[in-house]
Formats: sequence, C-alpha cells, structure tokens
Amino acid sequence: MQGRPIQFVAVLDFGAQYGQLIARRVRDLHVYSELVPCDISAVELSALSPAAIILSGGPASVYAEDAPKVDPAIFDLGLPVLGFCYGHQVMAVTLGGEVAHAEKGEYGPAELVREGSSELLASTPGEQTVWMSHRDSVSRVPEGFTVTAHTETCPVAAMECAARGLYATQFHPEVRHSAYGRRMLENFLFGICRLEPSWTMESIIDEKVAEIRAQVGQDRVILGLSGGVDSSVVAALVHRAIGDQLTCVFVNHGFLRKGEPEMVEEVFRDQFKMPLVHVHAEERYLELLAGVTDPEEKRRRIGTEFWKVFFEEAQKLNGVRFMAQGPFPDGVRFDLIEPLDRFFKDEVRELGLALGLPAKMVYRQPFPGPGLAIRIIGEVTAEKLEILRNADAVIREELDAYNEDLFAKTGDRNSEHSCWQYFAVLPDIKSVGVMGDERTYARPVILRAVESADAMTADWARLPYDVLARISSRIVGEVAGINRVVYDITPKPPATIEWE
Repeated sequence: MQGRPIQFVAVLDFGAQYGQLIARRVRDLHVYSELVPCDISAVELSALSPAAIILSGGPASVYAEDAPKVDPAIFDLGLPVLGFCYGHQVMAVTLGGEVAHAEKGEYGPAELVREGSSELLASTPGEQTVWMSHRDSVSRVPEGFTVTAHTETCPVAAMECAARGLYATQFHPEVRHSAYGRRMLENFLFGICRLEPSWTMESIIDEKVAEIRAQVGQDRVILGLSGGVDSSVVAALVHRAIGDQLTCVFVNHGFLRKGEPEMVEEVFRDQFKMPLVHVHAEERYLELLAGVTDPEEKRRRIGTEFWKVFFEEAQKLNGVRFMAQGPFPDGVRFDLIEPLDRFFKDEVRELGLALGLPAKMVYRQPFPGPGLAIRIIGEVTAEKLEILRNADAVIREELDAYNEDLFAKTGDRNSEHSCWQYFAVLPDIKSVGVMGDERTYARPVILRAVESADAMTADWARLPYDVLARISSRIVGEVAGINRVVYDITPKPPATIEWE
C-alpha cells in the first residue's frame, strides 16, 4: 500500500500472538489499521499521521532487562491510545504506575466486574466474560487514571484517563472469547476517537486506483497471471486504473486443474477485455521434468523456468516499466506495483468480488505454484497428469457441492464441518483390482480433505460416508487408470496438507 487512508489506526506491535488480529478487528469495523514496530519514535509515528494508537499485548514482563519499551512522548501526541495486556502494563509503568508479579496467573475466560462509569466499557454489562492471559498485573495506576474494572485475581483489569484520551485493559477485547470486545472497540473508535466507518471496498478501490494512476502515469505494466486469487485481483484492480496499459502474461505450464486455463481466458480476455498473452508451455515443462522425481527439484525447475518464459514474453513488449505483483528475481529492472501487500486474504477476496471477478475464481482453493506436478509422487508424465486432473475434478465437484449444501443450511462458509481444502494425490504405485470379470493393475488415488482456519494447523475433514462413497464410485467409474480410492486421515501436524 503506497499510502494510508486519512483515518488510520496504528497498532504498536510488542510481539503479541494477537497483534495482526487487533488490526483485523479494527478493519472489520471499516477503519483502516496496520501494525508498526513498538520501538517507533513519537516523531516517526506522528509522521504516519495516525488518528489513534493501540498498544498490543506481548509475551515479555515489563521489568525484564530486554523488555520492549514505548517512547513516552507517544502519550503526549494528543492522540487517543488504547492498550491491551502488555500494552496496558507498559502504559502504566511508562506513565508512573506500577506492575507487580501476581501470585496467581489468569489464563482463559475470567469474569470482569465494572467499577463506576467508563467511556471504553460503556453499553456493556456490569459483569461479563473476558479473555485473560497474564501473570503480571498493574498494582498502582498512574496519576490521573481511574480503575474501571476488576476480576477476582486482577484488581486493575481496566483503567482510563479520559482527560488525556488514554485507555487500557489487562484482558484482550480483540478475541471472540471477550463477549463484549467488539463493543469496546466500537466505543474507542467511534465514541472516543470520533472516527467514521468509511474504509469500505468501494473506498479502497478508489484509493488504490488513484495511487496506481499516480505511480504509473503513461507507462506500461506487465503482470504474471496465474488464475490464483492474488494475481487475479491485482490484474482486475490495475486494469481498472490504467486499462490497456496493462498486459497480463499467463504462462500455462500444463499443471493447472481441469478447466482453469479456460477460466483465465474467459474472465480476463472475454469478460474484462484485457490484453492477455497466453503462453502454451505445456510440452516445454514436460520435457523439463522428464525423469525428475525429487519434489524440491521439481519446484526449482518449474519456478526457474517460469521466469525464463515470462521474461521472454516481456522482452517482446515495448515501453514496459512496471511489473505488478512481486517479488521477482535479482537483476530484473522493473519498478514494482504491489497494491495488495498489506491486505488480509479474505479482504483480497472481498475486493475481487467488488471488482467483478467471479466467485469461483475469488474463492479458488489454495493451490501450489508448481500445481499438479507436486501432487504427482514421482516423475510427471502426460498420462499421470490426465489421470490426476480428471480425478481431482471429481473431488472438487463433489466437495464444492458438499460445502455449498452446508452453506445453504448454516449461512456460514466456514461452518464447523466445511472443507477448507480438498484435492487428489497420485502416488507412484499400482494396485490390483477387479473390474467386471477381469483383474486390473492400475493406480490408486488419494483423497486429501482438511478443515483449517489458516493452514498453520489442519485436521482431516469428517466427511459423511455417503459423500466418500460417491467420490470413490465416480472416480473409479469415470477416470481411466484408477481402480482404488483411499482417504488420508492424518492431521497437520504431524503431516503436512500437501504430500510433496
């Protein structure tokens, strides 16, 4: 992001596990927010022109020798400041209060009891559940502060100095387990800071279009288009800004899923009328991978070859100064346009829908850059690609329908039993089977379907037996060369989501 909206909330990051979550919760309320280093000076922070400041939590003790500190002058900028957990404690000690090491820690849900009036806790119950994660706690508040809430083991669970616009809580309002955390954030942003919920998809598009036009001027831009979410949204956004000054290069390595090359053509050339160069490099890549079985060598060759093909096409275009969607290899002399570098993934998807991209592209599942080449165990051949592509298409069709059925029932695309990612893997073995009256010696295919929120951890999806049976029956019946379907029920960890 080249610039920031006028209403910008800076989150000083003290190493909290919830740091990005704080920024995300603010953005959910249509106010732009992003993380900045906790050791930023007041002068540097003021230069960013934030409208408000939030101090995140963190794992350290405020009295530890190497504990992160905050520039005291930040509290004199005249901006509203809200601290959580470690941010609560560092505000207290910086302004003359004290923090003590409690005999008993407080982790998980706790019952909060309000004391007196509070701007931050306004319109929340006198008693409510909040989420705690601490042992140290504020034992004496700074001069001018009042205690506004406590728990059984934390005498200063919230404090504020309304005259200076300073507020802090020992608990974490940003997590869902704090029942009225969203209300507290609303109180801070809209009641205390007087901000407006104006950071919408429409305003984002307008801002980014203006930035791109100012950066590019009359020059030309090239973009490597894969059909994935990020490159597709960047293509739509940059094209909205500069039209035919953008040329998209779609390097088709032959490892995409069934129907994806056609979808790229349909969306970008036919719907958006973009200048699109479709490079058919399928045979080139098959030759490149002939005899290669090591997955890392596959990745290396595919990645290296992509840039060779891409820049062969780039050299055919005149006047290209910028490349959208980085990074790119050393020695490449393009100025970079990265309009989505500070967006969360689901924000990128929302932006894609607002730009007119079809939902089937916007909600495309995570897919590795090397594509089906690393879902084939062992050497990649044209025959194996055809088998895997067809089996994978059956799995996606059936589990797309399964997820849509859950969505229709729950209204939640991330409901408890929905699949987050699902695909086929082709192992480098054959197994005996019986089809009709004949024995077969054909390949098995592995079904991988997982539930996950962020891909850091994942569990295998508890699919209904009738869904599994239908997938198995269809693959064996419709995909030549397959006589067996097996289901991977290993979580991550110890396994990974992908096989190679």
